[in-house]
Amino acid sequence: MDLVRKFFSLPLCAIFVTWCAASAHAQNSSPVAYPSPVTFTAEQDHQNMMEQLGIKALRPGPSGNEKAPNHANYDESKANPYPDIPDPLIRDNEQKVTTAKMWWEERRPEIVEMFEKYVYGRVPAAAPKVTWTVSATDHEMIGFTPVIAKDLIGTLDNSSYPPIAVKIHMTLVTPANTKGPVPVLMMFGRAGFPAPHEPSAEEFERINKAWKAVLVQQDPSLKDVFAQHPAWEPVRATPFQFPQLTKDGDPPATWQLVGAGWGFALLDTATVQADDGAGITRGIIGLTNKGQPRKPEDWGALRAWAWGASRGLDYLETDPAVDAKHVGIEGVSRFGKAALVTMAFDQRFAMVLVGSSGKGGSTLLRRNFGEAVESLTGGEYYWMAGNFMKYGASEATFGSKTPGDIPVDSNELIALCAPRLTFISYGIPESGDAKWLDQQGSFMATVDASRVFTLLGAKGLDVSPDYHTAKMPPVGQGLLDGELAWRQHDGGHTDLPNTKYFIEWADRFIGHTPPQR
Repeated sequence: MDLVRKFFSLPLCAIFVTWCAASAHAQNSSPVAYPSPVTFTAEQDHQNMMEQLGIKALRPGPSGNEKAPNHANYDESKANPYPDIPDPLIRDNEQKVTTAKMWWEERRPEIVEMFEKYVYGRVPAAAPKVTWTVSATDHEMIGFTPVIAKDLIGTLDNSSYPPIAVKIHMTLVTPANTKGPVPVLMMFGRAGFPAPHEPSAEEFERINKAWKAVLVQQDPSLKDVFAQHPAWEPVRATPFQFPQLTKDGDPPATWQLVGAGWGFALLDTATVQADDGAGITRGIIGLTNKGQPRKPEDWGALRAWAWGASRGLDYLETDPAVDAKHVGIEGVSRFGKAALVTMAFDQRFAMVLVGSSGKGGSTLLRRNFGEAVESLTGGEYYWMAGNFMKYGASEATFGSKTPGDIPVDSNELIALCAPRLTFISYGIPESGDAKWLDQQGSFMATVDASRVFTLLGAKGLDVSPDYHTAKMPPVGQGLLDGELAWRQHDGGHTDLPNTKYFIEWADRFIGHTPPQR
C-alpha cells in the first residue's frame, strides 16, 4: 500500500518517463522476427532472374564434346564474328586517352562501372565488417623449410540479418627463419594447416600407453593381445613422403614459395560464397540481400570471392610477418577468373598469377571458340551479375542480344590491372588444358591490354601491338620481360609448371632476394 501511495505521489512527468522506460525495455527484450532465407534450386533461381530481366529464351551453350551435334566451334576462321573489341584507350564519348591522368581519372572509372553493371555485379555499399581472429598457430615443415602456419577465421557482422552467419576460413603460412616481412601469394583453395606438426617420439610413446590402457580397461582381454604384439602401436608418426613432382621435376607450389622466401595464404572460397546457384541466397551475397534473390546488378560468385580475397588482404596488412605491399593473388580455372577479377578491382594487390581462366577471365568474351558467353548465361550464370544473362538472350522484352553487345571485354579487365604485375598462364590441350579455354583468345586480350601498361609507364608484351596479327609464342617460350607477362607451359589444367617462372619474374620486379641455401 505504501508503494502505491508513493507512486501516485510522483509528478505526472515522472510517471510518464517510468512508463516509457518500461515499455521500451519490454520491446527490446522481445526477439526480432527475421524472415527465413529464400530456398531456391539453381533452376528456380535462374528462372527468377530471367523473369526479372524479361528474358523468355536463352541460346543454349555449346557442348565441350566435339562429337556432339551442338559442339563448340574450334575453327579459327569462324572464331571472330565480332572482330573489333572495345578499345580500353577510347572513352565512351569517343575521346582518345593519351595520358596516365586521363586513364586514372576518366577512362578507368568508366570501365569499372561497365564491368560492375553488366558483367560481374556490384559490391553493396553496406557490405559487412569482417573481424579476424587467429584460431591456432602451428610450427610446421613444408618440404625442408620450417614455417609458421596461422589458421584464421574472419567473422562477418551479421547483425543486420542473423539467420545467415558467414565465417571466412584462411590459412597464412610464412617461412620461420627469414628476417623481416616476406611477399605472400594468396591462393584460392581449401584452407587448413598444410603439414601439421606431430608429437615427438616420447610424446607418441605416452599417447600409445594411454590408448592401450583405455582399450584394456574397456576390454581386459586386449592385454594378452598387446603382450603378444609388443612392437605394435595404435598411433604412429606419418612417414615422410616426397610429393608428386611435375614432369620438369618441380615440387608443389607451396614448397617452391616457402623455399624462395615467400609466404602463402590459402583462402577457402566456399566459406565466402557457394559455387552453385542454389547457394546464392546464402553466403556473403545472401547475407547482404537478407536471404532474398538477387537483383540484376547484384554481384555474382566471382565478385564475391574477390571480395573475400580483399578481406583476407585486410588481415595480411596487419600481420608483421607479411610484406603487405607485395601480396599477390592466384587461381586456376574458375578461380583464375576470380583472381583476375580480384586484381582488377582491388589495387592493393601487387601481382596476380592467372591460370587457365577462359571465358569470364582473360579470354575474349566476343570470341566464338570453345567456352561461350552462353555457357556463362546458362549453367554458370551465378558467377556473373544477373544483367550478364541478357547477352545470351534469343527472345526477350528488349529483343535479343549477343556477345557483340557487351560494352566491355577481357582486354579491358586485364588493363584494369595495369601497371601492376600481371602474369597470364595457360597449358596445352594435349596435356589436358582443353581447347575449350581458348588460349589464343586470351593471348589476343593480353596483347591489346599491353597498350595500357605502356601508357602507365610499365612494359607490356614484346610483340606486335595489333591483337589481330600478333603471333602467340611457342609453348615454353615466355614473354617475361615486362610487368605484363605471358607463358604457355606444356602441362595441363594447372599453373604449377609456371610457378617457378612467376616467382623469378616477380622477385625481379619487387626486389626480393631468395634465401641462400
